[in-house]
Amino acid sequence: MKLVIVSGLSGSGKSIALQVLEDLEYYCIDNLPINMLDALTTEIISAKHEHVAIGIDARNVLVELDRFPEQIKQMQKKGVDCEIFFLEASNASLTKRFSETRRKHPLSNQETPLNEAIIQERYLLEPISSIAHLRFDTSSTNVHQLRHLIKARVKSADNQSISIMFESFGFKHGVPINADFVFDIRCLPNPHWAPELRTLTGFDEDVICYLDEFDEVKEMFNDIMGFMDKWIPRFEADNRSYVTIAIGCTGGQHRSVYLVNKLDKAFGNKHNNVLSRHREIS
Repeated sequence: MKLVIVSGLSGSGKSIALQVLEDLEYYCIDNLPINMLDALTTEIISAKHEHVAIGIDARNVLVELDRFPEQIKQMQKKGVDCEIFFLEASNASLTKRFSETRRKHPLSNQETPLNEAIIQERYLLEPISSIAHLRFDTSSTNVHQLRHLIKARVKSADNQSISIMFESFGFKHGVPINADFVFDIRCLPNPHWAPELRTLTGFDEDVICYLDEFDEVKEMFNDIMGFMDKWIPRFEADNRSYVTIAIGCTGGQHRSVYLVNKLDKAFGNKHNNVLSRHREIS
């Protein structure tokens, strides 16, 4: 049996994640008290459900959240293939979403304003966040992009080999909080300073030809390739299902897009489950 536990901050997209899993024929249960997790898992095993997803949030009491990592270990000892998805977003993004929808945060009240409720929830969910197998940063992701991303990663992992995601981003928009590795390539020549290339992206042939001319660009590509070639097999040996490699330039438009596309193609020739995402231009 494969069990996916979906958790995360309120407003980050947990309900969307469960809906996607339900579309993928997972048996889904939302807002489960953690103290019922072990009994429910036993019941599900006896019912012979092959794919199950459970939503857990911060409305559990603190002592139950603290016990969560140990409960996961106990389930794994019973032979349950358990993965934890954790969705999060920046405090500013969450504040904007709650303000726009006029929804009430589950931890806010007359004594706890929204900004404090978000900080409190982040702290309460740390026992789950710290052991998550896959994290989704939805700060700059819309509903449709999140659906596509979750579906792609789940389907990729179902192929029984590690799912590798290369993601381009711009440092001026913040570092992705879901990344396992972050490579800073701002030291490479920047097409932004060529007026004829400024409005283009790393997908465009003129930008590709421009960057192909520089030896340091080739060296950076080869160094990242060599590093990941060495360490991805170690992740696989450790039974990791997902790894996310973020490549960042200043704006996330030229250099990082170019390099992610090259890495996606190169690793796609070696691994079955390679995905790419361009955060700033998706």
